[in-house]
Amino acid sequence: MNNRYQIMTEKFNWESFLDPYIQAVGELKIKLRGARKQYQKQNRHSPIEFVTGRVKPSESIKNKARLRGFTSENIAKMQDIAGVRVMVQFVEDVDEVLGLLRNRDDFRIIQERDYINHQKESGYRSYHVVIEYPVEMVNGQKKIFAEIQIRTLAMNFWATIEHSLNYKYQGAFPEELKTRLATTAKIAFALDEEMSKIREEIQEAQLLFNPSRRKVDDGVENRDDFDEENNW
Repeated sequence: MNNRYQIMTEKFNWESFLDPYIQAVGELKIKLRGARKQYQKQNRHSPIEFVTGRVKPSESIKNKARLRGFTSENIAKMQDIAGVRVMVQFVEDVDEVLGLLRNRDDFRIIQERDYINHQKESGYRSYHVVIEYPVEMVNGQKKIFAEIQIRTLAMNFWATIEHSLNYKYQGAFPEELKTRLATTAKIAFALDEEMSKIREEIQEAQLLFNPSRRKVDDGVENRDDFDEENNW
């Protein structure tokens, strides 16, 4: 075993290393939920449906480090240790969320990956934004990388199922299952397209029907608090 990797797995101070990532995820969730509340207070459709987040467990970091060649010296370059997921109702909401992120000055966007217009071969669709986020620690400011994923509910449903199956088969899907996943990815894409066609009708109905959106009582906060550690 590589000596530097040995140091990371056996002597590395994971608690100290992960502290700023934990703080960053907490802060980002609060900020994005705050943006949603501002839309609601203005009686406007919020592009943010709900927000979840997680910090990658140390074992997952070790496994990725082994596969990608990270060591104790460069592990901080891993971009998805801290992850926040923003769920939206409509594909059009993705661009609005992106606009919100690009206009913020409390972090710096360093990379964007558009898997919506350029979906992965598997059928995976989502928009990934990698940011450099400054965390204020007692010993001073520490800048870490974090990944923000933006996806519709349909995209998330498909990705969650595919992730579970990938865990079972370790990527080596049976051909029949691979074909069915490709088919369901097309169905999820078609669902997003059809919902976009009646988006204005849906938004108008939601404002009339759902008083929680007007009273800003955060009716979906229970979903916000569900951290999807097993689905990242």
